[in-house]
Amino acid sequence: MGGVTSSIAAKFAFFPPNPPSYTVVADESCGGKLCIPEVPRRENVDVLKLRTRRGNEVVALYVKHPKAPATTMLYSHGNAADLGQMFELFVELSLRLRVNLMGYDYSGYGQSSGKPSECNTYADIDAVYKCLKEQYGVKDEQLILYGQSVGSGPTVDLASRAPNLRAVVLHGPILSGLRVLYPVKRTYWFDIYKNVDKISMVNCPVLVIHGTEDEVVDCSHGKQLYELCKEKYEPLWIAGGGHCNLELYPVYIKHLKKFVLGLGKSKPATDGSHKTSVESDNKSKPPEITATNTSDLPEISRNSLDSRLDKTKKSNKPEKSRMSTDRINRFKRRKGLVW
Repeated sequence: MGGVTSSIAAKFAFFPPNPPSYTVVADESCGGKLCIPEVPRRENVDVLKLRTRRGNEVVALYVKHPKAPATTMLYSHGNAADLGQMFELFVELSLRLRVNLMGYDYSGYGQSSGKPSECNTYADIDAVYKCLKEQYGVKDEQLILYGQSVGSGPTVDLASRAPNLRAVVLHGPILSGLRVLYPVKRTYWFDIYKNVDKISMVNCPVLVIHGTEDEVVDCSHGKQLYELCKEKYEPLWIAGGGHCNLELYPVYIKHLKKFVLGLGKSKPATDGSHKTSVESDNKSKPPEITATNTSDLPEISRNSLDSRLDKTKKSNKPEKSRMSTDRINRFKRRKGLVW
């Protein structure tokens, strides 16, 4: 049974860049510290190799914010990217959101060993989570989990098992693997990444971000997950946004920053558990935050996620994304395999 599930996952869910976009070498000039030659060298970035409980060795990047904030974000990327392609975005998100950020490659991605599978991704994120707690002293109350596309699978799984997290961000998330391909109404045993069944077990604020014109994972996935959340935050439905270009819309970083910075106001609940106060109305049908205004349309040329928010002239078409998922061939997109 498990073997069949893994086969489905490998066939439809995983497209690691081939060849990988980066290598990992030991820099003898820095005492053998690991580094990635293909990306700019930064003193505030740690390159790590972590052993998972399933015996694989996964590569992770830890980006330290210059002002050493308490908040850390654990980012699980999409199914067609690796760390070399995500590096620039990780550094920029760390700066803009004022967080430390840990990203990692799934087993079989980049320079991580093993083969990609649903079970391996759960072991992968657990290894990174353990590293954050033991090596960097991150507490659950300081940790935000961020899952993009297929990365929403390991993100929701971990969040459903860690009751005191600071928050969760779901970016173009999936209800489940099978529901991306077919509009099924029930969960089958052979389905993968059953977020639809786990999201109700997440006990922290959840922000859902989805493009209304997502051609790979329909926006209905994000909307249904939002409805099933226990602690909702005002969602972001980006009008005209696709599956791989949401970072290019100014409203993306504005809303995400508002969410992350708003998490700073926290009060302990009477039962001793950690409750976070966010600016959410918790209405049954909150207003949609969309990119319908001219100022919210993506720019032609963008040097940072929000450095040009004051510009008035914007293009209706997003630039070619720096995200690797934009580099997947059109065949995979037409078949709905990139998520």
